[in-house]
Amino acid sequence: MKKYVVFLLLAILCTSSFCEQYAGLKSRLAAKYEGSSPALWGEDVPGVLKRLDTRDRAIALTFDACGSQGDGFDSSLFYYLVKNHINATFFISGRWIDRHPAEFKKIYSDSLFEIENHGLNHKPASVNGRSVYGLKGTETPAELVEEVELNAEKIEQLTGAKPRFYRSGTAYYDEYAVKLVHDLGYQIAGFSVLGDMGATYKKAQVEKALLGARSGSIVIFHINHPEKETGAGVMAALEKMRNKHIKFVKLKDYSLR
Repeated sequence: MKKYVVFLLLAILCTSSFCEQYAGLKSRLAAKYEGSSPALWGEDVPGVLKRLDTRDRAIALTFDACGSQGDGFDSSLFYYLVKNHINATFFISGRWIDRHPAEFKKIYSDSLFEIENHGLNHKPASVNGRSVYGLKGTETPAELVEEVELNAEKIEQLTGAKPRFYRSGTAYYDEYAVKLVHDLGYQIAGFSVLGDMGATYKKAQVEKALLGARSGSIVIFHINHPEKETGAGVMAALEKMRNKHIKFVKLKDYSLR
C-alpha cells in the first residue's frame, strides 16, 4: 500500500526535471548509506541545529503539524498569532497537508509564517527502521530520501517555495540519517526549548516553558491538537511577554547553530 501511495504521489509531482533529479539522488544516496550501522539515536545528534546564531533578543516559535489519525488544527492559536503579528515557522507533514488542505493554505498564504518540511509520513529519521514513541522510523536510506524529498517537492509545488529546513517526525535521527539529509541540501532544525512535550503539557507547563526561553531559543510546539492545552499556554505566555522587546522570528531569517 505504501509503495502504491509513493507511486501515486510521484505521478502527481513528476515534472521531468524533478523525476530525473529525484531518481538520481535516491539511487546515489541509497548506495552511499546502505548497510550503515548507526551508533547514535536521539534529538541531539551532531548536525542537528538547535539555536539561532544571534545576539538579538530573538526567539523562534516553531509549530509541528504531524498528520496522525484524528489530528486537527488549532485555529484559536493560529488566529492569535495573526492578530498579534507574531512570526512563526510551521513544520508540516505531507499527510497533514492531505487532511487539511484549506488550513495549509491559510498558513502559507500569510507572510508572517514560514513553511518547512516535517516529512511525507511523519517518520523518525533512520536508515535501518529504528523506532521511538511507538513510531517506526524510515527502514532504509531510500525510504528516508522519499520521506524528505517527496514532501519538499509537495510543499514547493503548493507554495512556490522550497523548504530549507527539515525536522523529522518525533525529531529523532541517527547519525547517518543526519548526513543523508545534509546531502539532500537541507539543514536539520532541532530545538532548544521543549514547549509542549508532544502536546501533552498542561497550560501552566507550556506557559512556563515559553517564558523560560532566552535570546536565540528555538521553541517546539504543536498546532495539530486543538483539544489539548498547547494553544492556551502559548497565548498566556505571549501575553506576559508583551513590551519586553522580544522579536519573534522565522528560522529562514537567521543562521542556526
